[in-house]
Amino acid sequence: MTDTSATSAAPAVKSLPQDVARAVELMHDRKAKDVVLMDLRNISSATDFFLIASGTSDTHVSSIADNVVDGLKQEGHRPLNVEGERGGRWILVDYFTFVVHVFHPAAREFYQLERLWGDAPIHKMEPEGA
Repeated sequence: MTDTSATSAAPAVKSLPQDVARAVELMHDRKAKDVVLMDLRNISSATDFFLIASGTSDTHVSSIADNVVDGLKQEGHRPLNVEGERGGRWILVDYFTFVVHVFHPAAREFYQLERLWGDAPIHKMEPEGA
């Protein structure tokens, strides 16, 4: 995996767009595991950031993704697309400038998104106070 800097949410979030920072908070509100931010701004023209997290079960994965969608919708941010809701193994929520990926641990290990862009800076996003 790329060099991962362990950064607490507070310092890293200050430099993030508000909607991305809010998505991180919403993931942590539902006890998402292993939340990482991949900065793709200088690497991909598809999106600026990937937010990747794991849930402990299909239900937990769905709960995390639903909380992000519902929380951001209340603030006026609607996703362009949501995929994988029926299966609960990998839910992708596309906000154009950032994409949220919530995985069941086995699916995350299988797809290894963190390794797709070896040059992307990856930051571990810890909940505040962790």
